[in-house]
Amino acid sequence: QVQLVESGGGLVQPGGSLRLSCAASVSINNFAAMGWYRQAPGKQRDLVARIFNSGMTNYPDSVKGRFTISRDNAKNTVYLQMNSLKPEDTAVYYCNVERYNGIRTWGQGTQVTVSS
Repeated sequence: QVQLVESGGGLVQPGGSLRLSCAASVSINNFAAMGWYRQAPGKQRDLVARIFNSGMTNYPDSVKGRFTISRDNAKNTVYLQMNSLKPEDTAVYYCNVERYNGIRTWGQGTQVTVSS
């Protein structure tokens, strides 16, 4: 069973940047895709960024142009570079892997707080 460990969250001022990391315990080449999601208090968990095994990426409009997902296959790690952060980006950010059969595994989450 794959284990995912997120890191890099914290407190940042509006307009600032953070880079989140998600380290997998197995080769990420085994998976169809990896993604970052976020969940604010009282809200559903939403997609933030997704990267497929092919390298193709997709983002919702809310983060397009500000967030970038990337992967380092040698380190079995996926990154989320977040720039121009806004207070509404405040949430717990979760990493996941998507298998070719549709089954997903989630990390434990890392808190991102954007506040002055």
